[in-house]
Amino acid sequence: MKDQLYFADQGDGTYRNPILFCDYSDPDAIRVGDTYFMTASTFNYVPGLPILTSKDLVNWTLVNYAVKNIPEDRYAVPRHAQGIWAPAIRHHNGYFYIYYGMPDEGIYMVRTADPLGDWDAPVLVLPGKGLIDPCPFWDDDGRAWVVHGYAKSRIGFKSWLGIFPMSPDGTHAIGDDHLLFDGTVKHPTMEGPKVHKRDGWYYIFAPAGGVPTGWQAVLRSRCITGPYEDRVVLKQGSSETNGPHQGAWVDTAEGEDWFLHFQSRGLYGRITHLQPMTWGADGWPRIGMDDPNPADPASIATGEDARQAALVANAADCGIAVASWRKPKGPVCERTSEQASDDFMGPLGLQWQFMGNWRPDFYQVGEGRLTLFARTLPEGGYRLWQCPQTMTQKIAAPAFFATVAVDASRLAVGDQAGVGLVGGQYAYAALRRQAEGWLLAYVESGGGAHTETVLEETALSSPKLTFRMTLLPTGYAEAAVAFEYSADGVDFKPVGRPYAPARHTWVGARMALFAMPMGGGQDQGGSASFGPFKVTPVEVMA
Repeated sequence: MKDQLYFADQGDGTYRNPILFCDYSDPDAIRVGDTYFMTASTFNYVPGLPILTSKDLVNWTLVNYAVKNIPEDRYAVPRHAQGIWAPAIRHHNGYFYIYYGMPDEGIYMVRTADPLGDWDAPVLVLPGKGLIDPCPFWDDDGRAWVVHGYAKSRIGFKSWLGIFPMSPDGTHAIGDDHLLFDGTVKHPTMEGPKVHKRDGWYYIFAPAGGVPTGWQAVLRSRCITGPYEDRVVLKQGSSETNGPHQGAWVDTAEGEDWFLHFQSRGLYGRITHLQPMTWGADGWPRIGMDDPNPADPASIATGEDARQAALVANAADCGIAVASWRKPKGPVCERTSEQASDDFMGPLGLQWQFMGNWRPDFYQVGEGRLTLFARTLPEGGYRLWQCPQTMTQKIAAPAFFATVAVDASRLAVGDQAGVGLVGGQYAYAALRRQAEGWLLAYVESGGGAHTETVLEETALSSPKLTFRMTLLPTGYAEAAVAFEYSADGVDFKPVGRPYAPARHTWVGARMALFAMPMGGGQDQGGSASFGPFKVTPVEVMA
């Protein structure tokens, strides 16, 4: 079961942005032959490092993951906003490589000869707190390097890029890490570097200025270790696309150049855009289109504020993001959209990810039914926020209905099961089993501690309900979610109140299905079953 939620391909030779209305943060992509491969950050959600493929850079399909679980025992607990950050995917000597940073552990690498099959176990290339956003580069002389960023929250500084040499097989560092470029003054919060070589120049594409309001910078040098000169090549200007951020330069078999990047869209997460790209006679790239209404720097206040504002607003000297454009030259492909619905005929759809490292005894799927087991939460957890077996998927359209039947008759006393929309603040509706019977509960959570508050409880005579979540936008990067329930799957009644979900740090809000003990309870062998999960788009402006 695969419902078409959002089309970027307009069917007339053009596309609209975003090309993926879905939270693929920090995307990177390459072309191998006639196929494009993309991956993205997954933080604490597993399986991690999605593999998406495309033949035309517009229509993408999720086909695999490179990491089944995060290879650190502590990720048995949902370590929100930690885990797998900002990967880079490359193809070298017959292998696909993905390098990624884990800000508390170091820089890792996974590789495979077959990106649609199993990937090798992750290898720690360089341990160290605060080492993030790595990109490998194999030079013509046989030497190999990794260029990367730094996380101030772990190492005490940011806005610098670093570099270290690694073994030609890409498995380990063979020299010390060195500071490479200081973006503190001109490009604060520089991060996410991607390294390329063209016409004897080394180019590093790197975003700066922060996610909400930043820009794309490019550095270049005749030597990979610098020194580098720099230029801004893409920013918001008068476009609607705030902070065009970290991404990938990709060339096509037809000789064109394109740039994939993300845009932060509030609760929707970091959605993916595609920009045309050209190279000037001066050897610098230009991304997007000319700004038809560039701001005049002279009209902005003087001083440091003026310099920062001009970098963001005045785009006369570089490109701005396009809202729509002609598609890349090449094959005509079937239009695709992100998968969201799941008939649970098995295996589990690739759109689902757990909030922490998963175990085979978390679930069973097949014959139209998903069973989730109310396993004990690690480390004394008792809130949904601490539940690793929570099954989640990204929001994949601006507006939708999500409907699922829940049978909680096999829950043990003290268990609950239900549906939610989980983010930095979240809400859920659940069936709860108590000694005296069944309850329908509506719960909200917010704040740094993610304290949960029960706002509504209703006694039930049956442990079987159909839940419906409705998400409707209330602004460009805001929306409201409402929960309903039905005893017969036809007549729905509201539970709770419309709620404003939010992203959590770098992750958008997510739909969730769960079964868990409440209040720090133990696994009593309880479970709940879920019928087909149906997501239906609602037509609104994207």
